[in-house]
Amino acid sequence: MPVRTAEAEWKGNLLEGQGHMKLGAGAYDGPYSFKSRMETGPGTNPEELIGAAHAGCFSMALSAQLTQAGFTPKRIHTKAAVQFDKADGGFAITRIDLTTEADVPGVENSKFQELAENAKKGCPVSKALAGTKINLQARLVTAAR
Repeated sequence: MPVRTAEAEWKGNLLEGQGHMKLGAGAYDGPYSFKSRMETGPGTNPEELIGAAHAGCFSMALSAQLTQAGFTPKRIHTKAAVQFDKADGGFAITRIDLTTEADVPGVENSKFQELAENAKKGCPVSKALAGTKINLQARLVTAAR
Protein backbone atom coordinates (compact mmCIF):
# COMPACT_ATOMS: atom_id res chain seq x y z
CA MET A 1 0.00 0.00 0.00
CA PRO A 2 1.25 3.51 -0.70
CA VAL A 3 2.35 5.87 2.07
CA ARG A 4 0.40 9.14 2.00
CA THR A 5 2.18 12.38 2.85
CA ALA A 6 1.38 15.91 3.86
CA GLU A 7 3.51 18.74 5.15
CA ALA A 8 3.14 21.95 7.08
CA GLU A 9 5.33 24.91 7.87
CA TRP A 10 4.70 27.63 10.47
CA LYS A 11 6.50 30.98 10.56
CA GLY A 12 6.28 33.38 13.46
CA ASN A 13 4.52 33.40 16.79
CA LEU A 14 1.22 31.69 17.47
CA LEU A 15 -1.13 34.68 17.22
CA GLU A 16 0.46 36.57 14.33
CA GLY A 17 2.32 33.82 12.50
CA GLN A 18 1.34 32.19 9.25
CA GLY A 19 1.36 28.59 8.17
CA HIS A 20 1.22 26.68 4.94
CA MET A 21 -0.07 23.13 4.46
CA LYS A 22 0.31 20.94 1.44
CA LEU A 23 -1.08 17.52 0.66
CA GLY A 24 1.32 15.17 -1.07
CA ALA A 25 -1.06 14.49 -3.96
CA GLY A 26 -1.51 18.22 -4.55
CA ALA A 27 -5.25 18.38 -3.81
CA TYR A 28 -4.66 21.15 -1.26
CA ASP A 29 -1.81 23.60 -1.07
CA GLY A 30 -2.60 26.68 0.95
CA PRO A 31 -2.47 28.80 4.07
CA TYR A 32 -3.59 28.39 7.64
CA SER A 33 -3.33 30.72 10.59
CA PHE A 34 -4.45 31.30 14.16
CA LYS A 35 -7.52 33.07 12.78
CA SER A 36 -8.42 30.22 10.40
CA ARG A 37 -8.16 27.80 13.31
CA MET A 38 -9.58 29.70 16.27
CA GLU A 39 -11.83 32.22 14.55
CA THR A 40 -13.18 32.53 11.00
CA GLY A 41 -10.17 33.78 9.06
CA PRO A 42 -9.25 32.71 5.53
CA GLY A 43 -7.48 29.42 4.93
CA THR A 44 -8.03 25.97 6.33
CA ASN A 45 -7.03 24.30 9.58
CA PRO A 46 -6.03 20.83 10.76
CA GLU A 47 -9.55 20.10 12.05
CA GLU A 48 -11.15 20.70 8.64
CA LEU A 49 -8.64 18.36 7.05
CA ILE A 50 -9.35 15.69 9.69
CA GLY A 51 -13.08 16.17 9.05
CA ALA A 52 -12.64 15.76 5.30
CA ALA A 53 -10.54 12.64 5.81
CA HIS A 54 -13.09 11.15 8.22
CA ALA A 55 -16.10 11.93 6.00
CA GLY A 56 -14.37 10.46 2.96
CA CYS A 57 -13.19 7.35 4.76
CA PHE A 58 -16.57 6.71 6.39
CA SER A 59 -18.42 7.12 3.07
CA MET A 60 -16.14 4.56 1.42
CA ALA A 61 -16.43 2.19 4.40
CA LEU A 62 -20.23 2.42 4.29
CA SER A 63 -20.19 1.75 0.55
CA ALA A 64 -18.07 -1.35 1.19
CA GLN A 65 -20.41 -2.57 3.96
CA LEU A 66 -23.47 -2.09 1.76
CA THR A 67 -21.85 -3.76 -1.25
CA GLN A 68 -20.72 -6.77 0.82
CA ALA A 69 -24.32 -7.09 2.09
CA GLY A 70 -25.64 -7.18 -1.49
CA PHE A 71 -26.84 -3.57 -1.87
CA THR A 72 -25.66 -1.04 -4.44
CA PRO A 73 -25.53 2.48 -3.06
CA LYS A 74 -26.37 5.24 -5.54
CA ARG A 75 -25.05 8.04 -3.34
CA ILE A 76 -23.53 8.48 0.13
CA HIS A 77 -22.99 12.01 1.40
CA THR A 78 -21.28 12.49 4.75
CA LYS A 79 -20.47 15.60 6.78
CA ALA A 80 -18.05 15.57 9.69
CA ALA A 81 -18.30 18.26 12.38
CA VAL A 82 -15.04 18.29 14.30
CA GLN A 83 -15.37 19.82 17.78
CA PHE A 84 -12.17 21.64 18.81
CA ASP A 85 -12.34 22.84 22.43
CA LYS A 86 -10.27 24.03 25.34
CA ALA A 87 -9.58 20.99 27.50
CA ASP A 88 -7.17 20.10 30.31
CA GLY A 89 -5.02 23.22 30.08
CA GLY A 90 -4.80 23.14 26.29
CA PHE A 91 -6.92 22.30 23.28
CA ALA A 92 -8.28 19.00 22.03
CA ILE A 93 -10.55 17.50 19.43
CA THR A 94 -13.29 16.43 21.81
CA ARG A 95 -15.91 15.02 19.46
CA ILE A 96 -16.66 14.29 15.82
CA ASP A 97 -20.26 14.16 14.63
CA LEU A 98 -20.72 12.27 11.39
CA THR A 99 -23.96 12.93 9.54
CA THR A 100 -24.57 10.77 6.52
CA GLU A 101 -27.35 10.51 3.99
CA ALA A 102 -27.48 7.58 1.61
CA ASP A 103 -29.57 6.58 -1.39
CA VAL A 104 -29.55 2.78 -1.33
CA PRO A 105 -32.37 0.99 -3.14
CA GLY A 106 -33.72 -2.15 -1.51
CA VAL A 107 -32.20 -1.89 1.95
CA GLU A 108 -34.35 -1.82 5.09
CA ASN A 109 -33.57 1.01 7.48
CA SER A 110 -32.65 -1.34 10.34
CA LYS A 111 -30.08 -3.10 8.14
CA PHE A 112 -28.78 0.25 6.90
CA GLN A 113 -28.30 1.47 10.49
CA GLU A 114 -26.43 -1.73 11.39
CA LEU A 115 -24.12 -1.37 8.38
CA ALA A 116 -23.56 2.33 9.09
CA GLU A 117 -22.48 1.53 12.66
CA ASN A 118 -20.15 -1.18 11.35
CA ALA A 119 -18.67 1.33 8.91
CA LYS A 120 -18.13 3.86 11.70
CA LYS A 121 -16.26 1.29 13.78
CA GLY A 122 -14.31 -0.18 10.86
CA CYS A 123 -13.31 2.99 9.02
CA PRO A 124 -9.50 3.35 9.27
CA VAL A 125 -9.80 7.05 10.16
CA SER A 126 -12.28 6.22 12.96
CA LYS A 127 -9.76 3.69 14.25
CA ALA A 128 -6.99 6.28 14.12
CA LEU A 129 -9.18 8.70 16.09
CA ALA A 130 -10.24 6.07 18.66
CA GLY A 131 -9.48 8.43 21.56
CA THR A 132 -12.17 10.84 20.33
CA LYS A 133 -15.91 10.42 20.84
CA ILE A 134 -17.48 9.78 17.43
CA ASN A 135 -21.24 10.16 17.02
CA LEU A 136 -23.16 9.02 13.95
CA GLN A 137 -26.50 10.12 12.57
CA ALA A 138 -27.39 8.09 9.49
CA ARG A 139 -30.42 8.74 7.30
CA LEU A 140 -31.62 6.50 4.51
CA VAL A 141 -33.28 8.53 1.75
CA THR A 142 -34.49 5.63 -0.39
CA ALA A 143 -36.81 3.26 1.42
CA ALA A 144 -36.90 -0.43 0.62
CA ARG A 145 -39.23 -1.29 -2.23
